[in-house]
Amino acid sequence: MSPVEFTASVFGIALTAGLIGSLLGVGGGIVVVPGLALLLGVDVHLAIGASLVGVVATSTGAAAAYVRDGLANLRLAMLLEVATVAGALAGAVLANRFDQHVLFMIFGGLLVYASAAMFITQIRAKTDKPVPHDALADRLRLSGMYHDKATGKDVHYRATRTWLGLSVSLVAGLISGLLGVGGGILKVPTMHLGMRLPIKVSTATSNLMMGVTAAAGAGVFFARGQVAPLIAAPVAAGVLIGATAGSRFLPRIHSAWIRGAFTVLMVYVAFEMLRKGIK
Repeated sequence: MSPVEFTASVFGIALTAGLIGSLLGVGGGIVVVPGLALLLGVDVHLAIGASLVGVVATSTGAAAAYVRDGLANLRLAMLLEVATVAGALAGAVLANRFDQHVLFMIFGGLLVYASAAMFITQIRAKTDKPVPHDALADRLRLSGMYHDKATGKDVHYRATRTWLGLSVSLVAGLISGLLGVGGGILKVPTMHLGMRLPIKVSTATSNLMMGVTAAAGAGVFFARGQVAPLIAAPVAAGVLIGATAGSRFLPRIHSAWIRGAFTVLMVYVAFEMLRKGIK
């Protein structure tokens, strides 16, 4: 493969990753890392380093639009990001010291559970119970409202189980730093199922947060020399364009479709993680 063909292939993978990442709030790592490592034969550590750069680009391309449309909850993002960044820094430092087979198995198991919970929520979407009271969420004013362009209605919501969100954000940051897959794959279902936020708010807030998370981890990989400019540059460009396009579609897509697509994505990632762990 010539250098031009290689760059074009990297750009195409990143473009797809940016579109999917911005719509579902998961970053582009779940597409970029396997795409670079398996399809193009890039060293996995260089793939993770480029992926983290791409996640920063995803957040940059989508977050501004989500804040403008009122989808991203700024207060919640700033609160959860404290835990996520701490986890990401620890994960990046410890990335070379853990048995990744065990990590893949644990991560895959968590996603199987989250996928089942998301599927059940999809079925029971019309019979949700009242949101439990959370004094901390009320004190921090984590409630909000956005206008849903898909239905033409204003959606009011309030958060609950704030400590659950903080705990999972710490774990999500750790996973992000260790495996370079982005913590959104755990944070989105936690915010939606555990904290009872609308799926669009969950994905938009995750997009806003993950740029800071990835930047913390990318700094460690850059210091190790594991961020190759010839790979990271087309990844960042492709992801940025894809994420910008995705941010224009999200407000107009029905929430049920987003939940369904995210569930399918979690099942796929869980299968891949478990397969790698077994091998």
